[in-house]
Amino acid sequence: MHPPPPAAAMDFSQNRLFGYMEDLQELTIIERPVRRSLKTPEEIERLTVDEDLSDIERAVYLLSAGQDVQGTSVIANLPFLMRQNPTETLRRVLPKVREALHVAGVEMQLTAAMSFLTILQDESVSIHAYTHSFLQVILLHLEHRDTGVSNAWLETLLSVIEVLPKETLRHEILNPLVSKAQLSQTVQSRLVSCKILGKLTNKFDAHTIKREILPLVKSLCQDVEYEVRSCMCRQLENIAQGIGTELTKSVVLPELIELSRDEGSSVRLAAFETLVNLLDIFDTDDRSQTILPLVKSFCEKSFKADESILISLSFHLGKLCHGLYGIFTPDQHLRFLEFYKKLCTLGLQQENGHNENQIPPQILEQEKKYISVRKNCAYNFPAMIVFVDPKNFHMELYSTFFCLCHDPEVPVRYTIAICFYEVSKLLNSGVYLIHKELITLLQDESLEVLDALIDHLPEILELMSTGGESSVQENKLSSLPDLIPALTAAEQRAAASLKWRTHEKLLQKYACLPHVISSDQIYYRFLQRMFTIMMTNNVLPVQKAASRTLCIFLRYNRKQEQRHEVIQKLIEQLGQGKSYWNRLRFLDTCEFIIEIFSKSFFCKYFFLPAIELTHDPVANVRMKLCYLLPKVKSTLKIPADKHLLQQLEMCVRKLLCQEKDKDVLAIVKRVSITLFQKKFYEKDLLDQEKEREELLLLEMEQLEKEKQQNDGRPMSDKMFEKKRRDTKTPTQSLPKNIPISVPGPSSVTPSTSKEIKKSKLIRSQSFNNQAFHAKYGNLEKCASKSSTTGYTTSVSGLGKTSVLSLTDDSFRTRNASSVPSSFSPNTPLPSTSRGTGNSVDPKSSGSKDTQPRKATLKSRKSNP
Repeated sequence: MHPPPPAAAMDFSQNRLFGYMEDLQELTIIERPVRRSLKTPEEIERLTVDEDLSDIERAVYLLSAGQDVQGTSVIANLPFLMRQNPTETLRRVLPKVREALHVAGVEMQLTAAMSFLTILQDESVSIHAYTHSFLQVILLHLEHRDTGVSNAWLETLLSVIEVLPKETLRHEILNPLVSKAQLSQTVQSRLVSCKILGKLTNKFDAHTIKREILPLVKSLCQDVEYEVRSCMCRQLENIAQGIGTELTKSVVLPELIELSRDEGSSVRLAAFETLVNLLDIFDTDDRSQTILPLVKSFCEKSFKADESILISLSFHLGKLCHGLYGIFTPDQHLRFLEFYKKLCTLGLQQENGHNENQIPPQILEQEKKYISVRKNCAYNFPAMIVFVDPKNFHMELYSTFFCLCHDPEVPVRYTIAICFYEVSKLLNSGVYLIHKELITLLQDESLEVLDALIDHLPEILELMSTGGESSVQENKLSSLPDLIPALTAAEQRAAASLKWRTHEKLLQKYACLPHVISSDQIYYRFLQRMFTIMMTNNVLPVQKAASRTLCIFLRYNRKQEQRHEVIQKLIEQLGQGKSYWNRLRFLDTCEFIIEIFSKSFFCKYFFLPAIELTHDPVANVRMKLCYLLPKVKSTLKIPADKHLLQQLEMCVRKLLCQEKDKDVLAIVKRVSITLFQKKFYEKDLLDQEKEREELLLLEMEQLEKEKQQNDGRPMSDKMFEKKRRDTKTPTQSLPKNIPISVPGPSSVTPSTSKEIKKSKLIRSQSFNNQAFHAKYGNLEKCASKSSTTGYTTSVSGLGKTSVLSLTDDSFRTRNASSVPSSFSPNTPLPSTSRGTGNSVDPKSSGSKDTQPRKATLKSRKSNP
């Protein structure tokens, strides 16, 4: 067909008009076969079956007189018939199945093999009945002319062998196998015999194996066809595990040595892979005197042989070096290491600037194999670190690691990104050596590489920030100033793509950042971005991931002014936003806040803005709030929050009386049953621990301010880190008599006693140093835990101060004049706190304006 011209270049001349008509005729021709494929009434009549027939009768009828598609459907339904009525199915249906399979096509054969296997797995009949009814059918079709069908029946037979009794195996399978494995039989028959022998070895005693099975194995290992020799060679691993070490050394090893010198490359490859997999069976003498020379010869000849051998060698090299590690001489050790390095750069020397269309096909195929070799080398990189010892990484393997991280092919970089966490763990205190490679992979142009790296990003950043050891605090990310730009650029690149699952995962992993960088850096570089995603992104899972991560950032922010600013923005731009979509996201955020923060925190700031949405004009918002109401009520503590409970009940009663949407009303009626129940409120140890930590946050901030005022100068990040390292009071030693409330900022009064002040400082710094020590990922489970100690170890690096060298003006702490008036620290927030801080009257703070309040927080510029 001719492509239609653009509208601006339309040509309505007579010649062009005939061209359009030809295009329409071609469309008509394409459509005709669709109409012809419809069934005629006669065909529909032939496919119709009497509805009064039972399942068994219908199956018999369709197998006898139906078409192939109907017979295939019956055979696919055979496991169901066996479960419903096994006796009648075996007596009436199975004979018809046998008859149909004699002339069946490929599809029906494959369906039958799968159905027979399902019946075996379902245990619908006894093993004796299964053997009597199904085994001969399976054996009959093993040598089907179609290879796919033959393999399907063989897989079914191998599963049957696992459960058959020994005598049945001997008479029905082993005895006929003697004739099936002879040279006079077809190649297909001998290939099937090889695979059956590999399965039978574990079913008989050593005497029977030595007398009846091993002669067949030797015969097939010396078969005239290389396909049979290769197939039998791959079964030697199973046979060796079944006959024991002694017979393996005396029978299997000589065969493997001979096959490793075979003229067929596929046979030599099978022998090599089998030797590698059997290394654990052989003793040190066998490895050093027999296997090592074979492996050396194999490696030396591999570059001159087919590239497929190089692919296998590169894949098994890590296992090979591990198995032969104890017997290498220093010279042999160095040779294997150099061989690995050579494989890591294989094909890169041939890079040129020619057009891909000009390269011959055989060269392109060779380059694809070289890419597979380098990918396998990346897969084996952690094993090679063990081989050279992590202490020698910088001298021996760093340059190779650099090449793999900068490889021009995506599959290679993807594989090394998957292994990056393992490499980081192995390097331990030397993890700082690969800081730059982390930045490189974070900035990789391929999202597949980024997706592979971020699976373990929190653990990698934790190792980077602690230098690989939790007790060592010197190797900070101060040597990695490009981390924050790399993280922001990675998120922006994921957001600009269509792969929203990668973007969602990345936002979820960013919840670890409070453990890695300071709260100021998070506030200025990441918080605003989370808001933007919540309000502008079109993918709901991405919005929710941003919302949850923002809540975690807020949870561990160390400055009360910033916390109040974020809370105010959440309420005004989301909870009171003009778009109902933003108000829905506010309810999502409320749900995360209930999970992450203490009950007091939610009640103080978010309780009233949440229940105000019972008056929302959009039914979906009211419906979502109704689903959330049980969790909202669970944050109340009676009798302290009795007035809040009354307001909640009043809102629910109004909904019950005034709600017009039937769906919302149904949900309100359902949840109101539990909301109006008088519940006994037990002490929540997990919530108490959350409150204690929030209190310590306030104390820490207050004491830092006092420290700055007393000294006349601010406490630098390095001084604060040193002070934290000097204080090693564990979290478990926190005093237990902390009041269970969250006071406002004005309630944190400095103690006049030096001893009390010192005690508070030690306690606050101890919490800051210890609470975030465990992996942030455990925070995901905090809502389901009730143990105080369990939660303490799951909270990560509260207010951890990084010592990154930052020169951007956006990182400087703003003075009071730069704060928008609506977000100044003195601006009252909606508060229903039980504390005596800066809470305000619930009626005045919780009333909703007739028009949504205009948000005044300016978006801060965040440099990537």
